[in-house]
Amino acid sequence: MPPEDEAGAEYEVVVVGAGIAGLACATALHQAGVRRLLLLDKYDGVRSNGAAVLLYPNGWHALEALGLAHKLKDTYPACYLEKQTNLETGETKEMLLTSTVDRPGIGVRTVHRKALLKVLAEELPQDSIRFTSKLVSLKSEQASEESPSGFTKLNLDDGSVIRTKVLIGCDGVHSVVAQWLGLSQPADSQRSIVRGLAKFEKGHDFSNELQEYVFKDKRGACVPANDQELYWYIAHDTDPKDLEVTMHPRLIIKQVMGRLAEGFPDKFKHAVSCSDLNTVAWTHMLYRTPWGLFLGWPHRNLITVAGDAFHPIASDLSLGSCMALEDAVILARHVNSYIKNQHGLKDAIEAYVKQRRWRVALLAAWSFLSVWAHHSWSRLGFLGWAVRFLCKKVYNWFVVPRIKETKNYDCRNLNIGG
Repeated sequence: MPPEDEAGAEYEVVVVGAGIAGLACATALHQAGVRRLLLLDKYDGVRSNGAAVLLYPNGWHALEALGLAHKLKDTYPACYLEKQTNLETGETKEMLLTSTVDRPGIGVRTVHRKALLKVLAEELPQDSIRFTSKLVSLKSEQASEESPSGFTKLNLDDGSVIRTKVLIGCDGVHSVVAQWLGLSQPADSQRSIVRGLAKFEKGHDFSNELQEYVFKDKRGACVPANDQELYWYIAHDTDPKDLEVTMHPRLIIKQVMGRLAEGFPDKFKHAVSCSDLNTVAWTHMLYRTPWGLFLGWPHRNLITVAGDAFHPIASDLSLGSCMALEDAVILARHVNSYIKNQHGLKDAIEAYVKQRRWRVALLAAWSFLSVWAHHSWSRLGFLGWAVRFLCKKVYNWFVVPRIKETKNYDCRNLNIGG
């Protein structure tokens, strides 16, 4: 696409990043009545890489609010039981994965990442997504008589210029928009996560339940996506030597089988060995600290963020995708109130940030304690053992019940009628 002239094409809303957060925000805003909307993404198409995502009740409620849950419901059956086994003690705890009292029985679903992205993308007009367009920089322009709220000028890597009234950054952990807003840099959790999707042509014999394993500094899980596929992951302390294999799926599998899955059941290891290499990924986990979210202010004028650009969290909580879907629904609901009343757009953005800020800051706190509770701290000797022991006690007694409440959160409907 040739560069625009210096004035630039103008839009009501531009969303940067076509991952789950970006596609969900664009879809929700389109449903809320935004018509001059553009979704920018640096890749050449909707991403097909990645294994799967776990959709807990809070994420499923958001899909229901977007009117999309029915497209995935029959393909991805829910499981209603979570088992956590401490492989050092042999103790197993069970927890029912049901939702709130008034909307029971949602459970958790393992959904292919590419299927979720496809369902979201299909809701948007074809000309509303612009691929191979990387945001390089942005500048907030002063308000004028023609534009009382001002515009934001976006400079793309191909030299083109775009102007937008509202900018939503959904461009991930290393967000250009979040940096411009002055949000704190994501912190190093000193932990990594390996994920993959095992495929069994003749079917697997795993029960339809979420099985978690805890062994020393490692926390793993496996859960069926369907009768022939099983999603698995292992979160663990980062070892600098692992950096040599993180980009090579075959070497990742070898490392998992040889070291990371040590102490795990043979059935889990067999599933890892049956993984589709195209789905295997190794990710170093970053997160935004609770105080970074409490003290930061993730909006300026009509610019804000959503998804990992707003609140990157430790991936072993498996809530990133669900929180991004929540962001989309709540943002669109507030923007729709502006569309109905034709005033208060800045107030709508502020209301979105205010509603989300405390929830995501609390989740960041749970994520922070999760990192501390599962880190080995071996280099600190007895002090490290004491820190881990105390953190685990706090985590199991106080944090785990709150995480369950978080997973059962209902963002409610878009309320775009009338």
